Amino acid sequence: MKTTRTLLIAALALLCAACGTTNTVPITGRKTHLLVDDAQILSLSTQQYQSYMQSAKLSANQNNTAIVKRVGQRLATAVENFLLNNGYAAEVQNFQWEFNLVASNEVNAFCMPGGKIVVYEGMLPVTQDEACLAIVLGHEIAHAVAKHSAEQMSKQMRQEYAAQIGGSVLTQVAQSKGISSNSAALVDLIAQQGFNFANLKYSRDNETEADRLGLIFAAMAGYDPQLAIPFWQRMAQLGGNTKSEIFSDHPSDEKRIANLQKVMPEALGYYKPSTTPASNKVPTPSKTTTPNRTTTPNKTTTKK
Repeated sequence: MKTTRTLLIAALALLCAACGTTNTVPITGRKTHLLVDDAQILSLSTQQYQSYMQSAKLSANQNNTAIVKRVGQRLATAVENFLLNNGYAAEVQNFQWEFNLVASNEVNAFCMPGGKIVVYEGMLPVTQDEACLAIVLGHEIAHAVAKHSAEQMSKQMRQEYAAQIGGSVLTQVAQSKGISSNSAALVDLIAQQGFNFANLKYSRDNETEADRLGLIFAAMAGYDPQLAIPFWQRMAQLGGNTKSEIFSDHPSDEKRIANLQKVMPEALGYYKPSTTPASNKVPTPSKTTTPNRTTTPNKTTTKK
């Protein structure tokens, strides 16, 4: 039994090494081994985003919609400039930014690979101003830049690989020439099993990394990162047992605030106040009620 287990682990390691790539996350320098390439992840993301937008109801508030698009594009420009100037120019081609505000009282937002970002109206009464909205959008953009979706898909693919290897470890290793095609097939299989970018649950490490990167991205765009602290304090005050999906796998509110305070000096090192006001109040949608932290209607799985 021990020998079989050892062979299984060795075979899985060989298979993963043969059909993956190493990704280095900007700024943090963390290295991850991805089993899915950019073309695969972007193709699947585009399909899911188009499907989502066909059923979503966009906000009728043109002013708030314009604010989301303006803040989002300002962040995207800052992030792309950083990537271009720090050895990640090849990554920029993977982004085709799009920012939408959806009519929903849920306190939520998400970003699909490729830079497709959706904010729910229920988030705006909590962010209150453009700077805090930038904190949320920066966090979502960070998931895309760090390729957290590809990382989570790769984890599921490893599980599928292990299941497929099963009792035929040596046969699978011997048939390594078929790894590439098997990889493509597993991407389709994982997608069929309900892998949904809009509802993806990230690991706590992913979420903590996105907090750090998001804070820095907001600072790069000229938004005061220190405003993240009162924003998260407001989020903590919402309380209750039904937390927003966007934050369900994060550390506790207290730990998150402590982590943000710890990396604040790093973020402030990137901060250059913009001549454009960054803290303009965001009007509360006229039909918005008290923000609730419930699950998203019309979605089949839970999100991060």
